[in-house]
Amino acid sequence: MSSVPHGGKLINTMVTDQKRVNELMASCDMEIEVNDRQLCDIECIMEGAFSPLTGFMTEREYTSVVSDRVFPGADADQSVIFGLPVVFDTNDTSLVPGKTVLLKHQHVPIAVFQISSQYTPDKCKEAQSCYGSTSIEHPAVWMITAERGRFYCGGSILGLNRPIRDVPCRSPAEVRASLVAMAPDASSPLSVVAFQCRNPIHRAHWELIARALSDTERVGGNSLVLVHPTVGPTQHDDVPGRVRYETYEALRAELAHPRVQWDYLSYSMHMGGPREALQHMIIRKNYGCTHFILGRDMAGCKSALTGDDFYGPADSQEMAAANTEALGVKPLPTANIVSTDQGFMLAGEAKEKGLAVQKLSGSKFRKMLRAGEDIPSWFAFESVVKILRSHNDA
Repeated sequence: MSSVPHGGKLINTMVTDQKRVNELMASCDMEIEVNDRQLCDIECIMEGAFSPLTGFMTEREYTSVVSDRVFPGADADQSVIFGLPVVFDTNDTSLVPGKTVLLKHQHVPIAVFQISSQYTPDKCKEAQSCYGSTSIEHPAVWMITAERGRFYCGGSILGLNRPIRDVPCRSPAEVRASLVAMAPDASSPLSVVAFQCRNPIHRAHWELIARALSDTERVGGNSLVLVHPTVGPTQHDDVPGRVRYETYEALRAELAHPRVQWDYLSYSMHMGGPREALQHMIIRKNYGCTHFILGRDMAGCKSALTGDDFYGPADSQEMAAANTEALGVKPLPTANIVSTDQGFMLAGEAKEKGLAVQKLSGSKFRKMLRAGEDIPSWFAFESVVKILRSHNDA
């Protein structure tokens, strides 16, 4: 595998010795039932998706990531770029340094949290620096101000059990091993292109994947694509994770491409635009990816009041391009691909040929789906539409 984990080492804090597990649980001062967002972060820490993190960020680490996009190591040469802070939020004033906490989800022990710091974050600065806005119209600003607790805690995480999920989420080590096994040419360096999404995949998405597979100039000939959707909490009006998973599995079976692997990520979306795009690239680097398909307005969002975008269409692509060397992942910015009656092509090419562009917005698609109207075949896969209709969701 040619992709080196972020920071040089793939972190795994899972404790496998049962005697040690029992000792750790017995050492806990208290236990806490974590929410779904916290659970995603815990899983990403203990299985290495957030490498080089070994726990939740301390105040020093949090401040550095918020202000400078840098996760500070023990010394300067161990510091690495990082997109967003990873913190444990609480309103409990008893969660102080020195306390050891058993973290549970649905009453199942997941991890032991050894707290080294509790601090009061500057949430206004966090919102402005990380998300470019302090408006509660932004989903992440709402999340950190209205949903997260008053305090943040930092400290190490020791994993006890993988969460019980209705969507299988393999660890970075497991995905890396399977990618190596899939390599078309075991004797040549392998390129792995990541495709991130949080919604069902439609025809235009697959066009981007197909183009990446044929892009030998930027990717090379010995390449795979890892389709790696997030299945954790997203925006309230998104398709539920389980339903998204069913659409992905239907397409995996239908398309059955020998150079495309499908896996799932227990990550909670922030809709954080450029900073979250960096986070996605770092995570996929830890899963073994060398390249990342970077669409227009990556991880972006709109105001529910005005409909205005919080980010420019190329903001994420520009930030990724400016930090490619530090990231260690090559961004593959996508051009403006449009659908015409002659198939998908670049918008400029369609204009030159005088072809009409076929358009269908996401909101219009959802309305048509709920009304039982026919969905154009150029827009969506029939298998995906069938699943969405069966759940009466889009």
